[in-house]
Amino acid sequence: MFPIAFDPIYKYPVPEGHRFPMDKYELLPLQLLREGIAEQSDFFSSEPLAIQAIYAVHEREYADRFMQGKLSRQEMRRIGFEQTPLLAERELRIANGTLQGALKALNTGIAFNIAGGTHHASRDHGEGFCMINDQAVAAQYLLDHQKAKQILIIDLDVHQGNGTANIFSDNPGVFTFSMHGKNNYPFRKEKSDRDVALDDWTQDDTYLRTLKEVLPELMEKVHPDFIFYQAGVDILQTDKIGRMACTIQGCRQRDEMVFQMARNHHIPVQCSMGGGYSPQLRTILEAHANTFRVAAQIF
Repeated sequence: MFPIAFDPIYKYPVPEGHRFPMDKYELLPLQLLREGIAEQSDFFSSEPLAIQAIYAVHEREYADRFMQGKLSRQEMRRIGFEQTPLLAERELRIANGTLQGALKALNTGIAFNIAGGTHHASRDHGEGFCMINDQAVAAQYLLDHQKAKQILIIDLDVHQGNGTANIFSDNPGVFTFSMHGKNNYPFRKEKSDRDVALDDWTQDDTYLRTLKEVLPELMEKVHPDFIFYQAGVDILQTDKIGRMACTIQGCRQRDEMVFQMARNHHIPVQCSMGGGYSPQLRTILEAHANTFRVAAQIF
């Protein structure tokens, strides 16, 4: 139906008690296959991305030290993972999955990355489980190779896309929009081209009404010819760290708004799944699966 990049190194070890739900990267493809939303041929795994594409959005000194395993202990604590060659390879594969998906979306209308959404990675550092900013890498590649002229990044993860905002702060070819929790991480926000900060425990009606007002304004102002969508499901009321109160159905309606808008304007979309930290893994899987269900209906 549509191309889906999967994470080939999803079993990357994390410290005991770690809240990052790695199992979803294995189970979500199985759920999509079981429901018939995707076929095996829809999935693809990318080779590690060439370092030159990373240099286009990240400072060379930071990227080289990360690839060589030379980040300081303090830097790795800020990121939240253990520093290993496998981690570096995983980041390069995820970034290339998003980049290749973006190229495929030019023909298919939409493409996904089961992983990705590493929007906290800035020009010169990583944080919040994010080391290489996959959608930033792919967006810059499309611009540099004349595959797109004006890109809109829609970031609806509960956490601000601070790294993406940092990377594209002086780039008129990319418009960054982040709708996030006002009092949530990162506690020092960057300035996106458009930020909408929501109060704690915002519910479906307020969330969806706000998004419905903003999306047409973005279309009118930006006139994008490509959209990157960060579809984090940590806006759910069940999320351990989200501090929002949206339901599974509200989260699905959010995805419908974004995809229908893109479809109506004939704009290709690359979607990375982003965060989700509900205590029950089945809740995370259901919310992520809804994003694919909606895409299958619209595209």
